[in-house]
Amino acid sequence: MTGPLLKLCSVVGARPQFVKAGAVAKAMAGSGIDDVLIHTGQHYDFNMSEVFFRELDLAPPAHNLGVGSGSHAVQTARMLEGLELLFERERPDAVLVYGDTNSTLAATLAAVKLGIPVAHVEAGLRSFNRTMPEEINRTVADSVCDLLFAPTVEAMEQLRREGQPEERIRLSGDVMYDAALMTADLARRQSSILDRLGLAEKGFLLATIHRAENTDDPRRLRVLIGALELAAEALPVVLPLHPRTRAALDRLGILQKAARRLKLIEPVGFIDMVRLEMAARTIATDSGGVQKEAFFYRVPCCVLRNETEWRELLEAGWNRLLPPDDDPRAMAAELLAERPAGRDITPYGKGDAGRIIVETLLDRYGRRSRA
Repeated sequence: MTGPLLKLCSVVGARPQFVKAGAVAKAMAGSGIDDVLIHTGQHYDFNMSEVFFRELDLAPPAHNLGVGSGSHAVQTARMLEGLELLFERERPDAVLVYGDTNSTLAATLAAVKLGIPVAHVEAGLRSFNRTMPEEINRTVADSVCDLLFAPTVEAMEQLRREGQPEERIRLSGDVMYDAALMTADLARRQSSILDRLGLAEKGFLLATIHRAENTDDPRRLRVLIGALELAAEALPVVLPLHPRTRAALDRLGILQKAARRLKLIEPVGFIDMVRLEMAARTIATDSGGVQKEAFFYRVPCCVLRNETEWRELLEAGWNRLLPPDDDPRAMAAELLAERPAGRDITPYGKGDAGRIIVETLLDRYGRRSRA
C-alpha cells in the first residue's frame, strides 16, 4: 500500500488547542498519519499563537485562515467558509477538533456537512450553563461528531446520558496531562520568568481572566480586579492580560489603576506559563485548562466562575468555586486563605491520551482498516 495510512485535518484556533494538538502530534510521529494542521487564526498575535507552535515543537500550520477577532457569528461564519474550501481541497479521511471554541464548532459543522467524519478531543464536558458560548459549542459538536474522546469517566458517562451510542465513545484520558508531564522539567530548565518578574517560589498569586462572562460584565470585572488589588496588599499578584481583558479594563477606565497594584504582563508562552503555575502559591482563574494545570502541579486553585466542567477537582478539594459577588474584600480573603491539599486522585489517565487517540483514529478511519 502506498501513501499514508490516514489523512487527517486537525483544526486549532486558540492557545489551549495548540497545547492539546502538540501532545497528539508527538504521538502521531511515525504512525503513518498525514496530519494537515489548520489554524483558523482565532488567536492571532504572537504571544497567543506563534510562540506556542515554537515552544511545543509543533510544525507550522499548513493553512492559516487568519479570521481574527469579531462577533461569534462573524468569526464562525468566516471559519465555516474557509474550512469548507480547505476540506474540499484536502479531502481528509477524518477531521480532528479540540475543546469548545468557535474553531471547534466551525470545523465540526463544515466537515459533517461535507460528509467527513469528525473526532472530538475533550468530549462530554458540561458546565450546564447554556449562557456560556463554550457550552453551546461543545454540546453541538458532540451531538454530530462521529468519534468522542472523553477525558474522564464522568465525561464518558455524560455522553451516555445524552444518548450517544457506545461505538462513538472512547475514554482517552486528558491530553493536557500528557502535555504537563512533557513540559514540567523543560519549564524548570528553560524558563527564566520568575527572575525576570522578581518572583519567589510560592511567593505570589497567579491570576487569569478571559471568559466573556467576566470580561463583558462590568460589575463582575470590577469585583474581580478589586479583589485581586486587595490581595496584592499581602501577596504579589501576577495577571497575564488577555487582549479581551485589557480592552475591557480600558473601557472601564481602571487599567492604569490596576497596573499600579498588580503585575500586569503580556500573555506568555506555554513554557513560561507552566513555570508560573508550578511556582504560584495559589492560582485564580476562569480558564478550564489552567484549572487542570493547577491540579497537575498540585497548586490550590480558585475558579472565578459560578460553575466548572471539572467537578472532580472540586469534590477532591483541589479547586474551589469563587464567583465574583459584590464584596471584593471577602473575595480577597478567600484568595489569600491557606488551604489543605486535596485528595490524591488520578482522573485524567496515565499520560498516554495521545497514544490512545492516535491508535483509535487509525483503527476507525485508517485506510488499511478499510481495505
